[in-house]
Amino acid sequence: MNAHEIDYQIFGEEMQYVEIELDPQEAVVAEAGSFMMMDSDIKMDTIFGDGSNQEKGVLGKLFSAGKRMLTGESLFMTAFLNIGQGKKQVSFASPYPGKIVPIDLSEKQGKFICQKDAFLCAAKGVSVGVEFSKKLGRGLFGGEGFIMQKLEGDGMAFVHAGGTLAKKELAAGEVLKVDTGCIVGFSQTVDYDIEFIGGIKNTVFGGEGLFFATLRGPGTVYVQSLPFSRLAGRVLSALPRNGNSKGEGSLLGGIGDLLDGDNRF
Repeated sequence: MNAHEIDYQIFGEEMQYVEIELDPQEAVVAEAGSFMMMDSDIKMDTIFGDGSNQEKGVLGKLFSAGKRMLTGESLFMTAFLNIGQGKKQVSFASPYPGKIVPIDLSEKQGKFICQKDAFLCAAKGVSVGVEFSKKLGRGLFGGEGFIMQKLEGDGMAFVHAGGTLAKKELAAGEVLKVDTGCIVGFSQTVDYDIEFIGGIKNTVFGGEGLFFATLRGPGTVYVQSLPFSRLAGRVLSALPRNGNSKGEGSLLGGIGDLLDGDNRF
């Protein structure tokens, strides 16, 4: 498998985007909704799956698309091909505040495992498939179910992490315990499992869930400080109830709004 060789540059701090430079006839594939801008002479085309099995005919395309269905993603991806004579740029943006992580699959022994919603874009030729969990505990309680995404090939891929990114290099046998939603991805040499927190007080009053992930080295692990599910949960909890705004900064709630001159009851 030989993916297209692409150059790139990441811009921004909290709301990042990646600009990819394509030579003539080079292409990049991306998730729907991640496109930001592109130069002229770049052709945009909707394809089945990830484009890595296009040469295998209809069955190859259907197999590639079917793998994506298992992760809850769309059957289609978008390919951006430079049909011009010189170098052209196309950019893709992060879906929410965080960091874009470049992954060189040739340095990861051709495979990288990530959360199913972390993938942003990749050089054409990179396969975006599914990684089935072989352990029951991981499948039932891991937050990501029995499957995660796997990126395979020898090209560049880009994944997105929410909030601040932490990169951990684990030695052989070294263990890192992480909230299940905070995992962005890890190299294929890392062993991943789910562990019960234990203890009645922790279970009932801890507020951190019943399980966390244990990642055992050797290998590289990427951890995010703000999973989208956590962000969405906080936003939902702060939504106005019965059409009224939720009191902030005060235990008085609605009374505090009244004292502040907000009389919308």
